[in-house]
Amino acid sequence: MGKKNNTQMDDMIFHNTELLLRNYRDVVWSLEVSVFHANTSFLEEYGSSLEDFLEMSYVAGMDVDVSDVAARIKSINRSRNMLRIIDSAVELLRKKHRKGEIYYWTLYYSYLSPQELENVEEIVEKLSNYAKDMSRRTYFRKRDEAVLQLGRLLWGYTTKECMEILERFVPE
Repeated sequence: MGKKNNTQMDDMIFHNTELLLRNYRDVVWSLEVSVFHANTSFLEEYGSSLEDFLEMSYVAGMDVDVSDVAARIKSINRSRNMLRIIDSAVELLRKKHRKGEIYYWTLYYSYLSPQELENVEEIVEKLSNYAKDMSRRTYFRKRDEAVLQLGRLLWGYTTKECMEILERFVPE
């Protein structure tokens, strides 16, 4: 893969990952609201929460085939699974990458924390607990590096990039 292709791929990965991360808090909020509404309506209709209803249905051997219930459950599960994939990739980055800890906290304060921080200065201040000499410029550089590395995990670019090297050492 040529250097130009690598740069184009990195640009695409970066922008897709950044867009995903910018929407992370909204997806988490949306999921919580959906679960709240599902539980509220189940409590009104069936006298129990959605989770309790499903557990009782399972224990009783009932086949739950209510289309509205199935649609809500499917939507909630899809969102939960997407968040689990992102969270797992962030944890893998944190644990296995040589710069994982600072990347983790940079992503956390920039995109993942439950409450969005007011401004870049507040993020830089929080990050100074994890990295000395943290400046605005360093923050933006670390944030961009962390987004790119997370994107490589999520979209699989690192695997494609390494296939040629792997084939040299382990020919088929």
